[in-house]
Amino acid sequence: MDIFSIISMLGGLALFLYGMRFMGEQLEKLSGGKLEQILEKMTDKTYKGVLLGTVVTAVIQSSSAVTVMVVGFVNSGIMQLSRAVGVIMGANIGTTVTGWILSLTEINGSSLFFKLLNPSSFAPVLAIISVFMLMFSKNEKRKNIGGIIMGFSVLMMGMTLMSDAMSSFAQNENFSSLMVTFGNPVVGIIAGTLLAAVVQSSSAAVGIIQALAITGSINFSSVFPLILGQNIGSCVPVLISAVGASKNAKRTSLIYLYFNVIGVIITGVLFYGAESVIGFDFMEQTVSPVQIAIINSVFKIFTTIVFFPFTKQLEFIAVKSVRGEDAEKKTEPLIDERFTLNPSYAIEKCREVTVEMAQLVEETAMCALSSIKNYSEEKSRLVAENEKKTDKYEETLETYLIKISSMALSDEDGKNIFLLHHAVENYEKIGDYSESIIKATSAMSRKKIKLSDRAKYELSVMIAAATKIISVTNKAYKLGDINMAREVEPLEEVIDKLKKQLKKRHMKRVDSGECSADQGFLYIDIINAVEHIADHCSDLALTMIELHSGDYKIHSYVRDIKEYDKEFLEILDSNLEKYSIN
Repeated sequence: MDIFSIISMLGGLALFLYGMRFMGEQLEKLSGGKLEQILEKMTDKTYKGVLLGTVVTAVIQSSSAVTVMVVGFVNSGIMQLSRAVGVIMGANIGTTVTGWILSLTEINGSSLFFKLLNPSSFAPVLAIISVFMLMFSKNEKRKNIGGIIMGFSVLMMGMTLMSDAMSSFAQNENFSSLMVTFGNPVVGIIAGTLLAAVVQSSSAAVGIIQALAITGSINFSSVFPLILGQNIGSCVPVLISAVGASKNAKRTSLIYLYFNVIGVIITGVLFYGAESVIGFDFMEQTVSPVQIAIINSVFKIFTTIVFFPFTKQLEFIAVKSVRGEDAEKKTEPLIDERFTLNPSYAIEKCREVTVEMAQLVEETAMCALSSIKNYSEEKSRLVAENEKKTDKYEETLETYLIKISSMALSDEDGKNIFLLHHAVENYEKIGDYSESIIKATSAMSRKKIKLSDRAKYELSVMIAAATKIISVTNKAYKLGDINMAREVEPLEEVIDKLKKQLKKRHMKRVDSGECSADQGFLYIDIINAVEHIADHCSDLALTMIELHSGDYKIHSYVRDIKEYDKEFLEILDSNLEKYSIN
């Protein structure tokens, strides 16, 4: 054992950990957050939670990451504490998949077939294929697949390099003595706990143990406590993620800890109790990577079977450990920081919250527009309260989106982030101009200013157009309907025409003495605010169309403009006699 062996081992470990992380990230991109959405919605039964937790963890390659995500679900009120238990159990099983993949390193044989199955042979070939996919493919999905293959290749090459470096350690007496020390159950469990806590992954910890096994320097008596301990160590990132979270989120992290700790105690007592009575001859035999994968899988499946009938009791212990009730859920938007573990899922949650913001802004705008005909203090208070909530949405979403923007994103996620920024900005501005309208109508009420019947009628036409454009924009954004988004710009052009017409007509009334100067200023403030609302609806719709198809030829929709002209502009002149100036 020399300094070069140590450097080689650490280099192999670095490649191994990076490959595992990169492969997991590319798998997440390929799934597009869909797995997390399924996990969020389909855990009404414990067995469903176990199955889904197993599948999602097998894909993401980290039980800690899945459990941290579940803590986020519970913290946001998306998932009930009782439903989290099954997912946690399934996550423990799903993480064993990595161990089985890594056990391929044990495949040996002189024939070409067996040589090709060994990672040292196929990993470089896969790396070459993945480089071509990453460099020359323009398809986002193919690039993600290439990234998965690259991550797997790097992981397997790191495993091979680490194993080769460790083979020189096997001849060292101090190293052999250390391996013997791990045969003590307490020491071995502590060592396994520390190993998993340091590398932040039970899958990675098992991989390192498998690399040791390839050298033939570790026996069953040392492996078993290390496997038990790494389950406890994997709880560390989950416990850290629960700091500052709600009581139920903290309980979720404790369920993960209790599940693993109690499982280790039960398994350890049963195994070592049986060993002391019967005596197991295989304890001093060396183990292979496949046997380690089997031990890890059997242990985790066994603990899940043991705890499955006692999910309520596990939840009860966690509730007793963190006493008290969560404060009443705030009405302000809440997007959990833990969702950033999967940017695609986090972006989807942002979109859901932005839809909530859109609905709130629509309610605010409709209330403000209705106050033009029928002002009340209640409407003024509602608009003011909603505007504060809208500002909170904007602050929360923009802060969260900036964090996600700094991550490695797929092209599709990048487009979605861009659209979300535009949506949040435009909806916040619509809320601001709605507040401007209510301030103008409030001033009219306070000063006892009344508009003429003709002015009221003209405003009613513009209000109808504004109501329609807000409704169409919101529906198009919520459904992601590009065809509906195309209806917005023609409407905005009609509202621009209405604004010019209404200004011209109102100035005539002011000049003729039918309306006062004060009436004129407030009237202009209202129609300007309505026109600005239409502008922001148009900007959001144009962004949707641009991102979808790069289509800038919105103004060519002459037919739609003519239809809206007929609906609003012609109505404006249809009853002029009724409101004619004497």
